[in-house]
Amino acid sequence: MISKKIKYIFALSIPFFIAHGIEEIFTGFYEMDAWDAYLFQPFAQLSLHGVMFVTFQLMFWLLLLVSLVLLLGERWRFYLLGVIGVVYIFELHHIVKAVLAGGYYPGLITSLAFPVIAYFFWKEWGRLRTITKDL
Repeated sequence: MISKKIKYIFALSIPFFIAHGIEEIFTGFYEMDAWDAYLFQPFAQLSLHGVMFVTFQLMFWLLLLVSLVLLLGERWRFYLLGVIGVVYIFELHHIVKAVLAGGYYPGLITSLAFPVIAYFFWKEWGRLRTITKDL
């Protein structure tokens, strides 16, 4: 069963994700990051209307997939939370890039919270996984 503690950790992370996205937008992360440039390069030639349409479609597909996972039951919801936990760890790349650059890297300030969130999240996720053998 998904505990209240892990739900609270996830809920607490949402404002950090929002602040992190805002920091990335205002500091030009999308102009500097090689992964970002590679991932979104196919959309570079689209018009603003085209980008808005593609964004809507992708978000709708994501809504459908998440809705399916929610309908499939507790086990799938538990593992979907695990995907979010991987994202917490992935955000370490801002810190690594800042160290390699020897200074600020876009998204660095808010990314400092994610290793702390990841620690508590994975500690609770592992505890739940251990006590709930059927998940």
